Amino acid sequence: MSRREGSLEDPQADSSVSPLPHLEAKIRQTHSLARLLTKYAEQLLQEYVQHQGEPFGLPGFSPPRLPVAGLSAPAAGHAGLPAPERLRLDAAALSALPPLLDVVRRHQAELNPRAPRLLRRLEDAARQARALGAAVEAVLAALGAETRGPPAEPAAAASAAAAAAGVFPAKVLGLRVCGLYREWVSRTEGDLGQLVPGGPA
Repeated sequence: MSRREGSLEDPQADSSVSPLPHLEAKIRQTHSLARLLTKYAEQLLQEYVQHQGEPFGLPGFSPPRLPVAGLSAPAAGHAGLPAPERLRLDAAALSALPPLLDVVRRHQAELNPRAPRLLRRLEDAARQARALGAAVEAVLAALGAETRGPPAEPAAAASAAAAAAGVFPAKVLGLRVCGLYREWVSRTEGDLGQLVPGGPA
């Protein structure tokens, strides 16, 4: 199709002259990883809710949206930002998530010691967030865009202190962190999808 002529997918492109084929491969690979992790994040959230007992999971239950130090949901105007800025925000959120997921895992190990699959999913999620964040930063570097350093560790410390206030706050914090993990991984998938040749505009 004419739309694909001269695109990153041009089979005549010479990778020894242009970095575009390498960039395209990196974007596709990172997008595939984000798509897979979006599925895993949804499974983690469902598993988390299943192990928290009532009122979690009950129809109509609306837990308080506790603030999470150092991390918030994607802003309403996120989709309107330039691609490099969106990816920088994605990478920053993904780098903030592992210590928060570790806090949740430690609390769940105390509250639900007989839920090894949940604990394993939380551990995997922290590792996967690091991997996806590093992959997004590699895409940014390939695009020639600046990356930002990881957030300060006190954010996780503040969340741990908030969760220590009681069992219910700890469960709500965990729900919020798992929800943010799903939102940011999904947002990253969408942002990368717009850079894939032939993807949504």
